[in-house]
Amino acid sequence: MFGLIGHLTSLEHAQSVARELGYPEYADQGLDFWCSAPPQIVDTIKVTSATGQQIEGRYVESCFLPEMLATRRIKAATRKIINAMAHAQKHGIDITALGGFSSIIFENFNLEQIQQVRNIKLEFERFTTGNTHTAYIICRQVEQVAPKLGIDLAKATVAVCGATGDIGSAVCRWLDARTDVAELLLIARNQERLQALQGELGRGKIMSLEEALPQADIVVWVASMPKGVEIDPTTLKQPCLMIDGGYPKNLATMIKHPGVHVLNGGIVEHSLDIDWKIMKIVNMDVPARQLFACFAESMLLEFEKLYTNFSWGRNQITLDKMDLIGQASIKHGFQPLLTVA
Repeated sequence: MFGLIGHLTSLEHAQSVARELGYPEYADQGLDFWCSAPPQIVDTIKVTSATGQQIEGRYVESCFLPEMLATRRIKAATRKIINAMAHAQKHGIDITALGGFSSIIFENFNLEQIQQVRNIKLEFERFTTGNTHTAYIICRQVEQVAPKLGIDLAKATVAVCGATGDIGSAVCRWLDARTDVAELLLIARNQERLQALQGELGRGKIMSLEEALPQADIVVWVASMPKGVEIDPTTLKQPCLMIDGGYPKNLATMIKHPGVHVLNGGIVEHSLDIDWKIMKIVNMDVPARQLFACFAESMLLEFEKLYTNFSWGRNQITLDKMDLIGQASIKHGFQPLLTVA
């Protein structure tokens, strides 16, 4: 059985979803309540592969909200993720994906040092961040959508914002090794990591966001969106492909300009309807078919009976692993979302 650990995008979103799912006691509560609310299994999921194989899974709502990080309730945020993991393990889930902020919180706050949650000793091999599949799907989106917009990769400049993160560094490795992209622009906060990545690739220009954006034919955004960051679409190239690999996805609402095309990055479409209700709640356009690639990774690992923390830790994603999860993705009927705004 596979599992998905997720969370909602805001307190307001959480209140409306609680009402919709039949938890009226959660619907009128403020942030303090959500800080103490326990994880819940709120959906049972059935997925059929293109091969005909069927699997079952559970969606675990962590009750984490991004406002917890914004208001410095770090202990509440970290407790949410660890408790959700323990909840998944307690219910016998073999492989669980950490969706959205779950994997970021786990990594940034070094939660691997917390191995005991009450009477449960966490078995980390039961969990995956899903980042390998996400990175693979974003790269395939670049390769498949750019030509449709008249962007020739062999002449294109690609800016990767969040280049030193787990997904960003994997995207850079793939674009460098598997495509003929003309120029890579590397954007991140940590200069030391940027220089290490540049050294590993043997190419790439380290730039600020303000310098890079006007030069880019393609922007891969896999960093968190700091409050106050504004992008002036009139400074962007036309055509420009912007792939929004963050969560929640907000580039499409920020940037509306002729010639600038925004694509929801790291989203896959399944060839068959999935029996669940949770993707409707997180505002997928076609909720029976579309989902986050990180969630799909746990499904793929369940289909393939690969019960291992396939994606784990920072900068551990190799091209071989991207190939492996990519082959499984195609085999079981997943493909990248290719519809641009």
